[in-house]
Amino acid sequence: MIESEDIRVSAKAIIVNDNKLLTAKKEDENGFFYTIPGGGQNHSESLEKALIRECREEISVEVKMKRLLFIRDYIGANHEFPEHAARKVHQLEIMFEAEIISGTPQNGNEPDNGQLSVEWLPLDELERYRLYPKALIKHLKNFSGIKEGIYLGDVN
Repeated sequence: MIESEDIRVSAKAIIVNDNKLLTAKKEDENGFFYTIPGGGQNHSESLEKALIRECREEISVEVKMKRLLFIRDYIGANHEFPEHAARKVHQLEIMFEAEIISGTPQNGNEPDNGQLSVEWLPLDELERYRLYPKALIKHLKNFSGIKEGIYLGDVN
């Protein structure tokens, strides 16, 4: 995350296969939690190229970007992680449906900070997991019913 008043843009991959969501498993003082793969867009890099690069680095797969699914603001000062508020974190996450075109999901050569493994979570059981952002859960439970991109707002 950034430590300035800039807004960081990131590309995230929603990869669903056999009614399961591909996630990165992490751990903190409260136990395991899960995030979707992806990360920051570099200067002069398209969102598509950022998404492809981040998936290669974090989960060792080549992906094809499909449709826009979600946009999320994350303004750290408005949420439960005080270190994000102190650092003035503001991130705009653009989440795309993506399809694996080659490779087997596993920790990549540059996994996300704290990434322990890569796990598939059943869509119909997402509420059992600490998945971030939490706002995804209700939408992903009806994944096939998503017809257009959804602005999630400033959520965690």
